[in-house]
Amino acid sequence: MISFEISEEIREQKEYAEKVSREKIRPHARYYDEHEHEVPWDFAKFIWEEARYHIGCLLPGSMDLEEPFMSQVHSVEALSWGDQGFYLAIPWPALGGTAVRATGTEEQIERFLKRFHGKEITWASMALTEAHCGSDSAAIRTRAVQDGDSWVLNGEKLFVSTARESMVNSKGIMIVWATIDPSMGRKGMRLFVVEAGNPGLKIARQEKKLGMRASDTAVVVLEDCRVPLENMLSNTGDPQKAKSFKGAMATFDSARPTAAASGVGIARATLDFLKEQLAENGVAIRYDKPRNQLSSVERDIIDMEAQLEAAWLLVVKAAWLIDQKKPNTVESSMSKLKAGDIVTKITQKGVELMGNLGYSRKLLLEKWMRDGKVIDLFEGTGQINRLIVARRILGYTGRELK
Repeated sequence: MISFEISEEIREQKEYAEKVSREKIRPHARYYDEHEHEVPWDFAKFIWEEARYHIGCLLPGSMDLEEPFMSQVHSVEALSWGDQGFYLAIPWPALGGTAVRATGTEEQIERFLKRFHGKEITWASMALTEAHCGSDSAAIRTRAVQDGDSWVLNGEKLFVSTARESMVNSKGIMIVWATIDPSMGRKGMRLFVVEAGNPGLKIARQEKKLGMRASDTAVVVLEDCRVPLENMLSNTGDPQKAKSFKGAMATFDSARPTAAASGVGIARATLDFLKEQLAENGVAIRYDKPRNQLSSVERDIIDMEAQLEAAWLLVVKAAWLIDQKKPNTVESSMSKLKAGDIVTKITQKGVELMGNLGYSRKLLLEKWMRDGKVIDLFEGTGQINRLIVARRILGYTGRELK
C-alpha cells in the first residue's frame, strides 16, 4: 500500500529546499532569465558548500541506493517552485550519475562518483540527443571504435544540459551514448564516460532557449575522443555483454518522475501567485459552493488545483515504486506526461487570467509559461510517453504500435 506520509527527515529537507527557493533562487530568477549563459556561481557555491548537506537528494550519498527517491522528488518540486533553471544548474551527479548507477560496475560507480564527495565543485552531464534523432534514441549515430586500449568516439550531440559546467568549469564527467556497431541496432548501444579536460570533446556552442535560461545547454562535438576501455559502463566487464538499450533506458525510469516533479513545482508557483493576487483583491475561492454557483475564475482555480494534485500523486506513486525496488516504467511515463500537460495549461491560464500584466515581463508568469513547456519535451516527449504507456497497457511491442 502506498503511504502519502513522509518521514520527518524528508519533511525537513523539503522545508529547507523551500527556504532556499524563497531566499536564494526566486529573487534572482528574472536576472538569469535575461542573462542567459551566465553561471549563477554564488548559488552553485552555496549549494556545494552548504545546502547539499541539508537537502538529501543533493548529497553525494544520494547516489546510494539506500537514499529514498521520495526525498528527491519533494526537494526538486520545492526548488523548481523557485526557478527551474536554477534547479537544473545545481552541481550534483544528476542524470549522469543515475546512468553510472544503472549501468556501471561497483568499481566504476566508486571511481566516477567519488569526485562528488570532494571539496571542488563538480557537475555531471549526459549526452544523448542527435540532430537526426530526438526521441528515437536507438537511432544514434555517434560511433565508438576500439583502438588498442582505448575507445575512440566520433559524433555530435545536441541539447546537453550542464555540458560546459561538467567539462569546462569543473572536473566533472559526461555520459555519452554511442554505438559500437550500427548494424546491431539497439543492441549495439553503449554508454561511455568522458572526463573533463579530454581534448577530443569540444563545446561547439551554447543554445539560446525559450526558457530555463539559468541552465547551461550546449552542442557537443566528439572528434577522435579517446577514453580508456574501462570507461565504457558495463556491469559485466565484457563490451559484447554490457547493458545496452534496456539498461540505459532504465535511467529514465528515475529521470522522468524527477522532471515531472519539476513541472509540478512550476505549476504550483503559478497557482500560488494567482491565489495571492485574488486574495489581495478580495476574491475568495468558495470551496463549499456547487460548481454552477461559482464564478469562472473560481472554477478555473479549482480545476487547476485538481489537476496539480493529480499530477503530484502520479509523481509520488512513481517515486514510491523506486523506493520499493519495483518496476515503474509505466508510472514514470504517466507522471511525466501528466506533469507536462498540466504545467503547460496552468501557466498559460495564469498568463490569461492576469491579462496584460501576465503577458508583461513585470511578473514571472510569462517566464513560468516558457519554462514549463520543456517538461513536455525533454526526458522523452509527451508523445513518446503516451506510446510507452499505451504499449505496456495494451501489450504491444514498439514495432506494433508506433
